Amino acid sequence: MIQGKDFVFVGLQSWDIAIGSNSKNLAREIAKYNRVLYVSKPLDRISLLRHYTDKKTKKRLAVLHGKQPRLEKIGDNLWNLYPKTILESANWLNNRPVYRIFNTINNRRLALQIRTAIRELGFRDVIVFNDNDFMSYHALKGYISPALSVYYLRDYLTSQDYFKKRAYLEAQQIRQADVVVTNSEYLQQYAACYNKNAYFIGQGCDIESFSEVNPTLPPDLEPLKDGSPVIGYAGYLSTSRLDIALIAYLAEQLPGFHFVLVGPEDAAFKASSLHGRRNIHFPGAKPPEEVPDYLYHFDVCINPQLVNLMTTGNYPRKMDEYLAMGKPVVATQTLAMEYFREYVYLCQTPEEYLSTIRTALAEDTPALQIKRKEFALGHTWTANVQRLYEVISQHKSVIFSERQL
Repeated sequence: MIQGKDFVFVGLQSWDIAIGSNSKNLAREIAKYNRVLYVSKPLDRISLLRHYTDKKTKKRLAVLHGKQPRLEKIGDNLWNLYPKTILESANWLNNRPVYRIFNTINNRRLALQIRTAIRELGFRDVIVFNDNDFMSYHALKGYISPALSVYYLRDYLTSQDYFKKRAYLEAQQIRQADVVVTNSEYLQQYAACYNKNAYFIGQGCDIESFSEVNPTLPPDLEPLKDGSPVIGYAGYLSTSRLDIALIAYLAEQLPGFHFVLVGPEDAAFKASSLHGRRNIHFPGAKPPEEVPDYLYHFDVCINPQLVNLMTTGNYPRKMDEYLAMGKPVVATQTLAMEYFREYVYLCQTPEEYLSTIRTALAEDTPALQIKRKEFALGHTWTANVQRLYEVISQHKSVIFSERQL
């Protein structure tokens, strides 16, 4: 264990994000024995114009105008920083030298805000944990000289159009990090191409919250009262990650089954034909603490991913959530999903999905449920952070004494 140190978390996900967040869970766990400064995303020019009435935008405008503090204590040893600055929206620029100018400005602005907060909190010899943001923070190491820099690679972002043109920045970020940690073996192998100090540390899950559920049927699941089998998914409903055609096929082939898709939807998903099917239900986005109450009513959980560069090496944290409740799981076979093969049914075609869902229903037993739960229990955030501590300890600098490790 590492204790008594100062961590700075930066990355793509703000503290006020509406969905589950690896970096927030890691920050909370680390803050049990260390001080943590979590840096939320500031406003950028385009977001300010497009989402002026959004509550997150209003929060940041209040900070900019001095109506709310930049630093906010959100727990013992844990602070959140809303940087008092606006970033230039430059990613659309195709000219690399011009983009570099604007991105350098953004990096400097953020670094200044972080440096100021570090001084205010009295942090020393900080360990920077960068959650997958290779654009806004690629120069942070040079600006604040951390004792150790950790790059957390949990998504193959450069497979997406928005990030693809800046892939060279991620390569630079991985090279310059003291340590790279990943949540899948696929991403570890990718990172190792640029940095020999790349480690797979697995994934964490709020296991405890998935063992305490309210068995009462939520009001927005009233159609499920007829007792028909329920096939469910919980997570972000994104057309870049989920196979809409597969879901439609299953709903058509299994008209006597209910399909429940819990979570926020992107614009294309909202416009999809799935909304016109009587046996597909969309309860909408739910607070993390309510998700287990919905999973409780699923007979089979599914993860109908598209297979692409974004998903093939991605560790879906929902797998641990499903398994923590003992549910049978049917999922698309990818490289990352091989990790779960002993506990999850893996499929490659729609026809396999169809037959395997029936098999999963027929084979489910209390003994299998216990086996799934025991597997998920090894993936707590405490265990995940312990693996992170072990990696950091291997690369500790002179600032770490034996008493602190």
